[in-house]
Amino acid sequence: MMRAQLLLLILVTISCSHSSNAELKDSTQIGQNQEDTTINIYSFYKNQPIVQLKVDSLFNSMSSSDRVAQLIMPAIGPYGQEKATIIELINEGKIGGLLLLNGTKDDFTKWVKEFDLKNKELGNLPFLYSADAEPTLVNRKIKGTTPVSNAVDINSEEDARISAEIISAELNAIGINYNFAPVVDLGKNTTVGYRGFGKNPENIIPFSNAFIEETQNRNIIATAKHFPGHGLVSGDTHKSLQFIDGELKELKYYPPLIENGVLSIMIAHIAVQNNAKFNTKGMPATTSYKIVTELLRDSLGFEGLIVTDAMNMGGVAKVQDASLLAIKAGCDIILMPLDARKSHEKLLSKYESDISMRTRINQSVKRVIRMKVCLGLID
Repeated sequence: MMRAQLLLLILVTISCSHSSNAELKDSTQIGQNQEDTTINIYSFYKNQPIVQLKVDSLFNSMSSSDRVAQLIMPAIGPYGQEKATIIELINEGKIGGLLLLNGTKDDFTKWVKEFDLKNKELGNLPFLYSADAEPTLVNRKIKGTTPVSNAVDINSEEDARISAEIISAELNAIGINYNFAPVVDLGKNTTVGYRGFGKNPENIIPFSNAFIEETQNRNIIATAKHFPGHGLVSGDTHKSLQFIDGELKELKYYPPLIENGVLSIMIAHIAVQNNAKFNTKGMPATTSYKIVTELLRDSLGFEGLIVTDAMNMGGVAKVQDASLLAIKAGCDIILMPLDARKSHEKLLSKYESDISMRTRINQSVKRVIRMKVCLGLID
């Protein structure tokens, strides 16, 4: 598959170059043409024909199974899968990314190189490699990284930016290109409150934007979480489903981050009740079309990657066909499914038998491919 992809990309690039050269009439057009063909992380939200051509070319060269695989991101390490299982999934072409969950900097670096080589040999698309590299968790999640202050102890935009700079340098060195940070929840919840900038609510937007900007300036996807707000619920979604009762009071923190270009948002396993417009009927937001598509996509206008929180958490683990429901709701990436192989199987079956689900899945697949192109993972 990789040879076919490369040939198609070469032909597209040559064709596009010949067409553009024929149309150039002055230096202004030449400058504009050069600008439009420069692809980087910020191209994701730009209308650049060359990016769309590459995405379409790659997408059209992929099998249905390869496409579905782009949506599945298991984890490796404690609470995740063993390395042998990940190798099997790579060999089978069943996954499109990997969460490096708990381990050492040296191990993660070796694994990324090994998995990259394996994907290249097999003709798989390169992975999105993710981590919970929040200021509060990064030194515990990735042992051997440079120490940084806990998020709750960061007291200025500059400190938030410096923290992101240090963390991003470590992620760049490892090969991680997707950071599940920052936490933008209010600081009242004991599970997530100490992990974000919400101790002082007025700091959430400026500190988060500073962290996001510095992260993405270093070619790493930043992620605002946990949508639509985890800071005011009393319990822990790792253990059980939690409820927002009434108004979505933390929703106001997301529009400024979206406007400023955050590339990813994580959905929490939180239900909404006593809210006429966004009641999830006892189901987690992760599986709610009202929350993911009607609210986040349509109302707030978010066009980036939507990733679930870990699907093995108590707030969603007992929901039947949770991965399928999350994709149907509008999520793009299934993080830590209970069984990656089974999730792939069920999604593929729906993809091949249900036209509406095929259309829905194709939207997510193209977003993931587009992100990989814009990160420079695909030549």
